[in-house]
Amino acid sequence: MTLSTFDLRRARAETRAAAQVVHLNNAGASLMPIAVADALYAYLRREEFEGGYETAAAEQPALESFYTASARLLNAKSSEIAFIENATRAWDMVFYALPLGPGDRILTSHAEYGSNLIAYLQRARQCGVKIDVIPADSDGVLDLDCLQSMIDQHVKLISISHIPTGGGLINPAAEIGQIARQHGIPYLLDACQSIGQLPLDVDAIGCDLLSATGRKYLRGPRGTGLLYVAQPWISRLEPPLLDQHAAELTSPTSYQIRDDARRFENWECFFAGKAALGQAIDYALDWGLPEIADRVGDLANRLRASLRAIDGITITDQGRQQCGIVTFTDQRRSADEIQKAARAAGFNTSVSSGSGMFLDFSRRNISEVVRASVHYFNSEDEIDQFCAFIAATPE
Repeated sequence: MTLSTFDLRRARAETRAAAQVVHLNNAGASLMPIAVADALYAYLRREEFEGGYETAAAEQPALESFYTASARLLNAKSSEIAFIENATRAWDMVFYALPLGPGDRILTSHAEYGSNLIAYLQRARQCGVKIDVIPADSDGVLDLDCLQSMIDQHVKLISISHIPTGGGLINPAAEIGQIARQHGIPYLLDACQSIGQLPLDVDAIGCDLLSATGRKYLRGPRGTGLLYVAQPWISRLEPPLLDQHAAELTSPTSYQIRDDARRFENWECFFAGKAALGQAIDYALDWGLPEIADRVGDLANRLRASLRAIDGITITDQGRQQCGIVTFTDQRRSADEIQKAARAAGFNTSVSSGSGMFLDFSRRNISEVVRASVHYFNSEDEIDQFCAFIAATPE
């Protein structure tokens, strides 16, 4: 699908805010389409008038549809899916369940997300694991030859961010999965930025564990996320936290943990968001993930090309294959100044700083970048308007 054949009219007509703001912050939180927002509002309205427990009972089909929709999206089983309040907590629930001990090694990416890195460091302090960073190749991509050479009997986890938060890079998730399977090493994929903008097939990727959010490219509400745990791993991982949803008391002194991925859930959750996220996943599947990926990629390429033509602008994206996240610096003003001026002019962007990309940004001597992240409902005119704004002389 090309820019000219994509049904942009439909995409924008089904996004109320598209006529009011140029939203280039989809890697932060995208705009909900009408179908998703209306599902969320309707659920909350029903809670208001009927009560929370009563609404949950009446809306069981919508709540259960989250699991079936997620399974279709990832080519997984519904029993391998859990609803978690955000991607970081989903990631935490399986990471802290992994049986790691002194001398065990974690292999991770040079462009790993900051929250994940904090968790590695915490477990290193708590139980003596060692963290080893896989180098990047000349294109900034995780070096597969280095990964292969770093593996020994002490490696107990390969854990990477599929798409880093602070750039357009796409790491080779499936190739990493092949190496992990070859050596029988568990593989945890942070798909926070890739879910909803790229097709994801957990079997083809070869990951055992995957965490993701609802608010970004899936266009769901905030406070929603999902976790995939491959069936063989469910019984092997005891969640770090349990409640009466994840487990059941069988006697005054014993309990039984449930046998599906919902053992990683809480009993209390954002029920309206869960139903709406199922709707958002169905909506994305209706468009088609390959079609979404093509559209997003074309728009991002247009944005990068236009920004490169502006004096003083440096594109900071790496990778041979790039996604809908476009990052850059401007020698005339700081990223924070650009983000604030852009917001005042009707453009939503964000700033990615060293906190979220500490290892990679330190390696490249970058402190902060402007992050403009496109989605399929963005128009070519919006890209051109934004670039004209960036090219204009700062006041």
